[in-house]
Amino acid sequence: MKILVTGATGKVGQTFMQVFLADERFTDGTIRALCHNRSVETSSRVEMVRGSISDRDTVQRAIDGVTHVVHLATCKETPDNVMDVTVKGLFWLLEECRASEAFKQFIMIGGDAGMGHFFYPHPIPVTETQKHTAYPGCYALSKVLEEVMLEQYYVQYDFNGCCLRAPWIMEKDDFKYTLSFGNDVFGGPRWNELVDPADAKSYAERNVIPVMMGKDGKPVQRNFVHVDDLISAILQSIDHPKARQETFNVSMDEPVHYGKVADYLKGSRNLDSVKVQTEYSSTWLDNSKAKFLLGWKPQYDLARLIDSSWDYERGEDDPRKVWYPG
Repeated sequence: MKILVTGATGKVGQTFMQVFLADERFTDGTIRALCHNRSVETSSRVEMVRGSISDRDTVQRAIDGVTHVVHLATCKETPDNVMDVTVKGLFWLLEECRASEAFKQFIMIGGDAGMGHFFYPHPIPVTETQKHTAYPGCYALSKVLEEVMLEQYYVQYDFNGCCLRAPWIMEKDDFKYTLSFGNDVFGGPRWNELVDPADAKSYAERNVIPVMMGKDGKPVQRNFVHVDDLISAILQSIDHPKARQETFNVSMDEPVHYGKVADYLKGSRNLDSVKVQTEYSSTWLDNSKAKFLLGWKPQYDLARLIDSSWDYERGEDDPRKVWYPG
């Protein structure tokens, strides 16, 4: 087994390689990392191909002899790059895979951005059969295009692939910084832009927790997944017969309820909270299909997600970094 990992230097790619190489089920497996701007450490089981995923010659070299692909490379809101990476890059990968005699399986990490996550009202749980509904911007559109392209390769060529559709992926102390009123906030919303600047400064100094309020006047429920749970789903999907040509929602059993977050942090760490009105809506990503067909189950619930983030201590060699494109 030789697995090509795109996006190998991101949080998911790095964690996947570490766990895969340590897993006794894959002791004969090797990894080829396709890297563009950054590098991975090579070894007897890890090799690296350098170049852009949008370049066909690079992809040909990367796919040569590969049996499995774990496709993680993506872009965020970067219009100048997004189509090269998520459309052209995926096209070259799929084309080279279907022409390869060694190829066996393609695993793509999708995103709930293609379902609109909390931008649109979702009155019922979001399942894999719901139609795509990208929110404004190029990133969500790219996640829709990726899924549709992979699905069409099933139709056109009976291609062996699967899509693991993940919501916002957390690791280390990420979740703590999603709730910061300071400039160190991770991702969005940027809470300090939704309240008075003087209040934002005070909230940041006192570590006040924002409670995202939705258009319905209730605390928003939003989907997350811890990187460890996503990695376990990827590993469970490798050569799984029921993964063939399927899409799976891979998320926590229940979405994060911002009101319950505030209650938990008040009880466990005596942190105050404040309601922040937004135009967002609650959504519930249903992971039943992955649990039923793959036998996968997430290990992180709300308490563990919070505690693991707040308890995480970074060393001097582990600074907070957020790279996009990922």
